Amino acid sequence: MQAIILAAGMGKRLKELTQNNTKCMVKVNGVSLIDRMIHQIQKQNVERIVIVVGYEREKLKEYIATLGITTPITFIDNPIYDKTNNIYSLSLASNYLCEDDTLLFESDLIFEDSVLDSLVRDPRPTLALVDKYESWMDGTCVKLDKDDNIEAFVPGKKFKFDEIKDYYKTVNIYKFSRDFSKTHYVPFLDAYQKALGENEYYEQVLRVITMLDDPVIKAKRLNGQKWYEIDDIQDLDIATSIFTPDEDEKVALLQSRYGGYWRYPKLLDFCYLVNPYFPPQKLVDEIKANFDTLLRDYPSGMRVNSLLAAKNFSVHQENILVGNGAAELIKSLMERINGKTGFVRPTFDEYPHRYDRAESVDFTPDNRDYNYSVDDLMDYFGDKEIKNLVVVNPDNPSGNYIPKKDLLRLIDWCMKKKINLILDESFADFSDEENNTFIDQEILNKYKNLYVMKSISKSYGVPGLRLGVLASGDTDLIAFMKKNVAIWNINSFAEFYMQIEEKYKKDYSAALVKFRAERARFQGELAEIPGVRVIPSQANFVMVELDKKISPKKLLKKLLTKHSLLIKELTTKTNGRNYLRLAVRDKEDDDRLVAAMKEEVRTFL
Repeated sequence: MQAIILAAGMGKRLKELTQNNTKCMVKVNGVSLIDRMIHQIQKQNVERIVIVVGYEREKLKEYIATLGITTPITFIDNPIYDKTNNIYSLSLASNYLCEDDTLLFESDLIFEDSVLDSLVRDPRPTLALVDKYESWMDGTCVKLDKDDNIEAFVPGKKFKFDEIKDYYKTVNIYKFSRDFSKTHYVPFLDAYQKALGENEYYEQVLRVITMLDDPVIKAKRLNGQKWYEIDDIQDLDIATSIFTPDEDEKVALLQSRYGGYWRYPKLLDFCYLVNPYFPPQKLVDEIKANFDTLLRDYPSGMRVNSLLAAKNFSVHQENILVGNGAAELIKSLMERINGKTGFVRPTFDEYPHRYDRAESVDFTPDNRDYNYSVDDLMDYFGDKEIKNLVVVNPDNPSGNYIPKKDLLRLIDWCMKKKINLILDESFADFSDEENNTFIDQEILNKYKNLYVMKSISKSYGVPGLRLGVLASGDTDLIAFMKKNVAIWNINSFAEFYMQIEEKYKKDYSAALVKFRAERARFQGELAEIPGVRVIPSQANFVMVELDKKISPKKLLKKLLTKHSLLIKELTTKTNGRNYLRLAVRDKEDDDRLVAAMKEEVRTFL
């Protein structure tokens, strides 16, 4: 068996990284793509490696000569690499295809060893390596039948998004038997190129072959093995985090992304917090049906969007403000207040991080559950001469919940002491107490010192829309903040969501009932794991304390690298103590986390 690598292209989308180097010389975690690939191929004991070169060919040849490869290497020059596509590069190596069984590669790939192992060890002689289509993938797709026959090649021009559940992406690694090359591929390659020219792609030849009664070639499906195609700097960034051998670096790189995990299709995110049972499919379909309009048209300005929020929460327009996520509103609000401000720690860090540390007064509950009551807050802050108090209810990460009647006592106390109360109720809908919102016109009218923040992303399960609201009886501050944020601070999709959300209130109520049941079940399952103590939560997450033998950082690393599960460890929030915060997802996902934790926790005990 031999290997053929197509490495003639210019890699223009990598911009300055390929100004003086070939695409395959770009490095991922300090190792070039071609270095990694050739060493992986050599492990398969191939007879020779044939590399088709073009752009910066001499640099590439000289570089490969330094890699210490013992397998014989033959170079084929493509002198018109800038005028042709890869069909011409492969045609230059067609004689080699007919001489031996061949592993065929494009040079812009990075993959783990098991990808190549699975292809080589498969007894079927002619295979196209494929993987289930994911949203980050680009290029040729195929449809398969149950016997791995390729029913159709789907080039980019014929790609249909409503059929993606049936698509597999070609990995651009193939195994061709010598007989297949001689009787099928090379003859069709020659004919196709003569008919349509040299500016085509070799996959199109395979598309024609699959139309034959006996195309010979089958698909080889991957099953979770890691690979990535690197076309641009974003691909390079993601590949760096996927393939870093340093587990600590892998954790840091993923955590520093703060989302965007759809580019990691096998990853389950138990770190960021949403509603797993809302929105319903009908709401999603309604947004899809209006996609073209929403994409092409400007959203309304602040006045109209405040009106929509006022309608949804049954308050007056002058009492509510819409934000590009609650984070935008938190930033604007914290910049507006002044004087000593009280915080409960640990809490949602966006509040204390947005305020002057010298003017901050922290209260930390003196118990292992980090729970506290209104009386605890009033006792602690009673003599601190604060002007503002921030309370997240339920709190993050503890899940501590203060009932509505007690919060009303706290608001009265704050009013008497001329303290502004900033109440974040982003997680309040998940609590067992219903009708607990403080975005209520009567309450806002009575308490001008109350500022109620709510993240629509967290409560309603639409974090991609970036929506949040702030409500208050302080209409002067609301009016100021409306001028302080951008006039188009939310997009058309977020506006349309607010426009239709009211129709789905029954669905939202039903989703909360399902959620509360799953949270209770999830907490029960976690409590059965030795070394794990569950702290009762009223939010859409659960905080757990680990046995002192269990390192939260090491457990996080194991869950991420071995099980593709991302969790939140809380050592920095709890002065080095052994706590985790785990988002509540649906039953299938939660069970996957519980099983992985059972497996890994026992290794510490």
